[in-house]
Amino acid sequence: EFPRHIRIQPRVMKRSPQIVTFGCRLNAYESEVIRGALSESGVEDMVVVNTCSVTKEAERQARQAIRRARRDNPTAEIVVTGCAAQIDPGAYAAMPEVDRVLGNIEKLEAKSYASAAPVLVNDIMSVRETAGHLLQGFEDRARAFVQVQQGCDHRCTFCIIPYGRGNSRSVPIGEIVAQVRQLVENGYAEAVLSGVDISSYGGDLPGQPSLGQMIRRLLAQVPELQRLRISSIDCIEIDDDLKRLIADEERLMPHLHLSLQSGDDMILKRMKRRHSRREAVDLCEELRMLRPDIVFGADLIAGFPTETEAMFQNSLALIEDCGLTWLHVFPYSERDGTPAAKMPPVDKAVRKARAARLRDAGSVAVRQYLESRIGHTEDVLIEKPNLGRTAYFAPIRVDGDAASGAIVAARVTGVDGNSTLQATTLQRDAA
Repeated sequence: EFPRHIRIQPRVMKRSPQIVTFGCRLNAYESEVIRGALSESGVEDMVVVNTCSVTKEAERQARQAIRRARRDNPTAEIVVTGCAAQIDPGAYAAMPEVDRVLGNIEKLEAKSYASAAPVLVNDIMSVRETAGHLLQGFEDRARAFVQVQQGCDHRCTFCIIPYGRGNSRSVPIGEIVAQVRQLVENGYAEAVLSGVDISSYGGDLPGQPSLGQMIRRLLAQVPELQRLRISSIDCIEIDDDLKRLIADEERLMPHLHLSLQSGDDMILKRMKRRHSRREAVDLCEELRMLRPDIVFGADLIAGFPTETEAMFQNSLALIEDCGLTWLHVFPYSERDGTPAAKMPPVDKAVRKARAARLRDAGSVAVRQYLESRIGHTEDVLIEKPNLGRTAYFAPIRVDGDAASGAIVAARVTGVDGNSTLQATTLQRDAA
């Protein structure tokens, strides 16, 4: 996931705990678990910074937020947690602004926030199960994130995340169904299945249900759920059940974000990815045959070690060859402790320039897609006043005053700038 900075403000009391969240949807989900843990522990005047470690930039932003939190809250207890804290707790414990460091498991437990221990970080690799948490909702969010899986058993050479999240472990189907049912009862029309490597779902559960089998059961047992979305997925492990759902299930949104990383076979091998360029292109062609309106997003890394201009051109061409629309582009960032950090590097200026070229190509693809939607009627999930997302995850501006979380039908009339649809509301569904 592309690093995003989400500030979750205190609700009522000036001295109520605050949470600052960086990173992926899973972190956003866990920040809501943290909110419940803070309420249960009864603490006040505390700022929790839930960090991300996917890039050096994400960690730099987290350190800035920690310093800002201390300046803005001179009497508060500053607690740092998340992947960056799990991987290198000593670095954050050494910051003068920080009072306590919690690991990724400890941050979910109320007792951790009442503890006096300055560092509570256990061995994440020893964890074998996911902790069950039944959330009622999400602060300032129109869609709900649902954890279905944690950790990762793969070791891509550029990635440090398994050392922050541990090995792959799945949430039992019954717990997922109970969580989604609760969220629907509380008014959520859309849920997003989230995890670190959700395509590996079920391998550790009795009977080894696949991701597609779990989704089929979830949709059958929660018929009131109007929209289901899948977060980032590895293209090599999309099972046949999931393909059939993509083809036939209207409640499964026609938008997939693929973890591709590169379009060059040699770079993919050096990344220790498990798919080839041809397999990525073939998958997109297959899924588009099953569901012609499907839209793809993708993660792409620019300037991975040893990447030549010709190799980069293969990644650039992948945008058209796969028909990619929504891109998350990262200039390669060295992570200490990963094999890629020891490989011959590409000059940082070249990485930056290649990332810009990928983003430019992505902007052209977005503009073309948005223009293709003019005249169509879209079902829009309202996220904030007059703004929402279509089923294809396109940002859209609508007229009217529909409430956040409602789904409205709107006819697209144009494109606002290069990134947002404009539309006229046709009808509203009080979802």
